[in-house]
Amino acid sequence: MSKMKRGQRTVIITGGSKGIGAGISRHFYEEGFQVVIAARRDNGLAEELGERARFKLADVQKLEDHRALIEEAMGWTGRLDVYINCAGFSKWSPIDGIDEKFWDEMIDTNLKGTFWGCKAAAAVLDQGGCIINISSLAGKRGSANNSVYCASKFGVNGLTQALAKELGPKGIRVNAVCPVYVETEGLIEALKEINSPAQGKEVKAYLEKFKRDSAALLRLPLAQEVARACCFLASDEASAITGQCLNVDCGFTPQ
Repeated sequence: MSKMKRGQRTVIITGGSKGIGAGISRHFYEEGFQVVIAARRDNGLAEELGERARFKLADVQKLEDHRALIEEAMGWTGRLDVYINCAGFSKWSPIDGIDEKFWDEMIDTNLKGTFWGCKAAAAVLDQGGCIINISSLAGKRGSANNSVYCASKFGVNGLTQALAKELGPKGIRVNAVCPVYVETEGLIEALKEINSPAQGKEVKAYLEKFKRDSAALLRLPLAQEVARACCFLASDEASAITGQCLNVDCGFTPQ
């Protein structure tokens, strides 16, 4: 980035304190980035990582919070290279159990929150900057009791493709990463619910069967593997890649 300081590549990761987001934060830190971890609560990850990481409180549903994250990064390192929209959540419900509160919470976090992150980042990213949206295979195929989550992730994939076209002339790349299940604490808790595919029963047994029946590699991806995909998309090696929604799924959906 010609207008920025050299040698201090900076990444902002929303939802970066736990689950997949924590894996991304750790990996980018290990790769030498200055890492701004954004979440609604500080669990100490930034302090654990070290002096090149810092935490910033943020609610991704608010555009001003995304802008505050960028101000934090720019004030700290003088630059922003990568903006990763990872904040989101999953919850299953049949259509007759979905009310306006359920819809608003899911869409405002997963889709609107991602859009605000893209908007804020696009205003300051320079030539060579990139945006990475953490989507899901649920953004490519529907599943029962998952209509609102699927709608939010289909939306994330759509805005990824649209913004890649819009921001490409400025030299800004926009991509998404679409994992299948990643065994985080959040996923385990979500699968314990009666409306989930596991129907609230033996979650570990459900996931083992899912691996055997559906994944070509007979396993699920790790958070670190999602993080590596993000790091690749943020690198110069991916300089010709934009507008893509990359599956990280151990062969669940060959394409």
